[in-house]
Amino acid sequence: MKILVTGALPYANGEIHLGHLAGAYLPSDIYVRYQRLKSRDVIYICGSDEHGVPITLAADKQKVNPQDIVDKYHKSIKESFEKFGCSFDNYSRTSLPLHHKTAQDFFTKIYDKGYIYPKTISQFFCHNCNMFLADRYVTGICPNCGNDKARGDQCESCGRWLEPFNLIEPKCKTCGEKPEERQTTQYFFKLSQFQNTLQKWISEKTNWKDNVKRFCEGWFSQGLEDRAITRDLTWGVKVPLAEAQNKVLYVWFDAPIGYISSTKEWAEKKGKPDLWKDYWLDPNTKLVHFIGKDNIVFHAIVWPAMLFAHGEFILPSEIPANEFLNLEGRKLSTSENWAVWLPDYLKEFEPDSLRYALAVNLPENRDIDFAWRDFLSRNNNELADVLGNFINRVATFVNKNYNNNIPDNSKFSESDNEVLVKIEETTKKVGQLIENFQIKEAIRELMTLPGLGNRYFDYQAPWQSFRENRPKCDTTINVCCRVIASLSITLEPFLPFTAEKIKKLVQIQNKNWDDAVNPAFGKTLGPISILFPKIEEKVINAQIEKLGKPNVESQPVTSQVKEKEKQMEITFDEFKKIELKVAKVLFAERVAGTDKLIRMEIDLGTEKRQIVAGIGLAYTPEFLVGKNIIVVTNLAKAKIRGVESNGMLLAAVDGADISLVTLEKDIKPGSQVS
Repeated sequence: MKILVTGALPYANGEIHLGHLAGAYLPSDIYVRYQRLKSRDVIYICGSDEHGVPITLAADKQKVNPQDIVDKYHKSIKESFEKFGCSFDNYSRTSLPLHHKTAQDFFTKIYDKGYIYPKTISQFFCHNCNMFLADRYVTGICPNCGNDKARGDQCESCGRWLEPFNLIEPKCKTCGEKPEERQTTQYFFKLSQFQNTLQKWISEKTNWKDNVKRFCEGWFSQGLEDRAITRDLTWGVKVPLAEAQNKVLYVWFDAPIGYISSTKEWAEKKGKPDLWKDYWLDPNTKLVHFIGKDNIVFHAIVWPAMLFAHGEFILPSEIPANEFLNLEGRKLSTSENWAVWLPDYLKEFEPDSLRYALAVNLPENRDIDFAWRDFLSRNNNELADVLGNFINRVATFVNKNYNNNIPDNSKFSESDNEVLVKIEETTKKVGQLIENFQIKEAIRELMTLPGLGNRYFDYQAPWQSFRENRPKCDTTINVCCRVIASLSITLEPFLPFTAEKIKKLVQIQNKNWDDAVNPAFGKTLGPISILFPKIEEKVINAQIEKLGKPNVESQPVTSQVKEKEKQMEITFDEFKKIELKVAKVLFAERVAGTDKLIRMEIDLGTEKRQIVAGIGLAYTPEFLVGKNIIVVTNLAKAKIRGVESNGMLLAAVDGADISLVTLEKDIKPGSQVS
C-alpha cells in the first residue's frame, strides 16, 4: 500500500509559529518517519501557499513585487522546517508554473463538466485600498453571536460560515475604512450539489476523529452553498477562460491543488515525471491530510467535493485534524506578537526539546496551552534527568569499567527478561498508537522505557556487582545497552537529532522499526556527549518577557499594519436601551457538531426562551442547569449553527478563560438588572 501524507500549505506572508507546528507539521513528520521505519511506500508532501490578497497588500505597502514577498518567506519557512527536522520529500510553492498549469487544468476539467458557472454578485470594494476585498479582509460584527472580530468568511467564535454582507458594521481589515458595494461577475463552484455525496462518504469514515466528523455534521445541518472560486486580482493563478482575463482563482480553491502539483514536482526531481500518477490515480493509495481544525471545512468538505467533481484523483483517507495550541493561557495572536516564532526559537534552543514538549502535549482532542515553564520542566526533568541521565550513566560506566567495550550478556535473570519483554511491548504499542494518530500517547508510552532503564540500573547496582559478580554486571550493562539501542530507533520519529546521536553512541546499524525489539548494536561505544543540557530559568524568563512586544521581522506582513483601536462611547440613554434580566437555566445540551456551543432553555419569569452560547469548553451542560445567569433579552433573534438564539448571556473572557456572570443570591427569574 502507498501512503501519501500532506501537511497543510503554510501561507508565505510570515514565519512559522508553535501553533502551526502543533497543528499539522510535527504530528505529520512523526507519522511519516514511523512509516519509513516500517519500510512502507510513503511520500511526504508540502509547500508554501503564495497567492491571495495579503501578499498583494504587503507588496503595495513595501513597493515591491508580490514575488519578492513570497520569495522571502518561502525561503525562510523552508529553512526553518529543515532545521526543525520536518522531513518532507518535497516542499514546493504555488507560484511555480507547474502549479499554475495543474490548477488551471483542474479548473477546466470541472468547468467542462458543468460544476462551475458565472454569476454577477455584489462585492465589497475599498476605495482607500483601491481593490475588491477578499472575504477574510472584511471584518465586522457576527450576526449570529455578536463577536466583533468576525471575518467575512467565518466567525471563529461561533464557527458560522459567513458572507461579507452578513456582517454588521463591515470594514476593511487593512485600513479600517467602510467599503462600498459593487457589482462584479465571479465563477462559482456547485458545492451544494455534493452534499448528499459528501454526507454518505463521511458517514462511512468510522475511523475519523470525532472533532472532524462533528464539524462536518454541523455544516451539513446548515446546508452547503455554492461558493465563489475566483477573485478580481492580478496576483494568483489566472482563470483559464477568455472572458475572465482579469480574474484569478481564489486561494481556497487553488491551494489544495498544490498537493498534486508538489507531488508532480517530486516526480520530476526523481527523473520520473509520471511517478506522481502512481499515488494520485491509484485508489489503493492512503491519502492523509494533517491540518489544524481551522482547515477542517476546506479539507473534509470543499476539497473532497472538488475531487468528486474532477473524478480522477483519490479522496482523503484520513484527516487527523488537531485543535488549537494556546500560549501562556491566551489564544495565539500574530498581530500582537503573542506567539513563539520558529526561527527565533531555533536561535536559542535545540529542535528536539521543542519537538518533545509539543509532542507530549499535542492538542489532539481539545485546545492545549503551551507554557515556557512547562517547556523548561520537560527539558530539564524529563529529557535531561530521565532520558539523558539514563544513557549518560550507562555510557560513563562502560567507559570507566569496560574501556568502552560493551560486555556480552551471560544468562538472563527474571528481572533482565522483564526489561527485554518491556522493550518488545513498548515498541509494538508505540507503533500502534502512531498508526492511530495518537501521537501524544505514543511519546508518553515510549518515555516509560528510559524511566524503567534508570530503575533497573539502580536495582541491579552494577557498581557493586562489577566487584562481586562480574557475569551479572556484564548482563546488566548489556541489557541497558539494549534499551539504549532500542530507543535509538523508536525515538527517531519524535527526536530525530537525538536518535542520531544515540545511534552513533551504540554503533547501531538497524533502520527498521521492528528491529527495536532486538537491536543489533556494536561492540564498542562511540563518543559520549550530554544529550540535553539543562536550561536556566533566567533564559526562560527572557522568552516570557518577549511575548506581546513588537517583533516586526517575525510577524505576518499583513499584521504589521494594525488598526488603532478606538474606544466607543455611548450615552446613558443608549445604555438604557439594553435590557438585562435574571434567568434560570432549565435545560442545557451541546449543539450537535460543536464543542463550544451549548443550547439552553431559560426561565425569565414571565416566559421561557432558548439561547445559544459559546461556553462549552469552560462549562458542561450539567453544570449549567439550575444556575441563575444574566441575559440580554432585547437583542434581535439570531441563528447559530442553524439553532435559534433569543438572547445573550453575560460572561467575562480572559484569553481562553470564560467565567459566567452569576448572582450571589437566589433572585427570582425575570428580575431586572440595573
